[in-house]
Amino acid sequence: MNSLLFPGQGSQVVGMGSDLYNNFSIVRKIFQEADEKLQFSISKIILNGPEDQLQLTENTQPAILIVSYSIFKILEKELNLDIKNFKFFAGHSLGEYSALVCSNSLNFEDALYLLKERGKAMQEAVPVGMGAMIAILGTNINEIEKLIKLRKKNSGVCEIANDNSEGQVIISGDKEDIYSLGVLLKENKIKYIPLKVSAPFHCSLMNEAAEKMKEKINNVKFNNPILKIISNVNAKPENDPDKIKELLIKQIYSTVKWRESLIYMAKEKVKNFIEIGPGKVLSGMVKRTIKDANSFSINTIADINNLKNELKK
Repeated sequence: MNSLLFPGQGSQVVGMGSDLYNNFSIVRKIFQEADEKLQFSISKIILNGPEDQLQLTENTQPAILIVSYSIFKILEKELNLDIKNFKFFAGHSLGEYSALVCSNSLNFEDALYLLKERGKAMQEAVPVGMGAMIAILGTNINEIEKLIKLRKKNSGVCEIANDNSEGQVIISGDKEDIYSLGVLLKENKIKYIPLKVSAPFHCSLMNEAAEKMKEKINNVKFNNPILKIISNVNAKPENDPDKIKELLIKQIYSTVKWRESLIYMAKEKVKNFIEIGPGKVLSGMVKRTIKDANSFSINTIADINNLKNELKK
């Protein structure tokens, strides 16, 4: 059994997808469609930067969708990829929109619009410098939950944003509360890394962003996806369009249950996880969480050729 995975924010890099853009007319067409829909040249930002423009959340989110969707369309065209050979699609945070587009649930141009607005709403929800996020490494989620409750500064927000994999949990919230948790982590000799982010995503500080997005998401037409989409919010498949909309709104302020999503898919007999989009972040998470799984990351022509050879075996 196979699953397709779509990355989220953090995988972006200037020049992503450039060899695909140079070699496939279908990719150039997708980039042009995106420029026309967004009414500015996001293709130039993706291919040439500047980096500070790509790192703006309102640009990062549609940019990653554009690259992931481009790779998907190449796989359909060059490998005659039949998505009926896949049991699930799953996307990490904004990657869930990529999954919905590739499963024919959401129109590509509508997804571009929603992600541009989503990025803007998430950025504006918290004043710059007031929030923070950290990655905690090598500690299980139950232990982290206990430490969050034990921190000295506990009047503000300090919540689990992403349960990414075995040994990697992301925390999001008010800057002072995150700092207080950091002190406790150091005392317990637990490794953590501050993340360079523009806002504290996937925590209750994003409630205002979710409210802004509610009407926008509800006003867009969603279809039944042609295969099962795993929701970040509950780590279960969801195919009802109204429920998908509801979960996308909740996703903005809820924990991304990625580890649980991978475990669910593995229990459903998925052995091959194929990540399509910039970077190899999700493939690493698969390897850390599902020990006997095969994971492939597809974002260059060489990767596509390697996948061709694997599928022939």
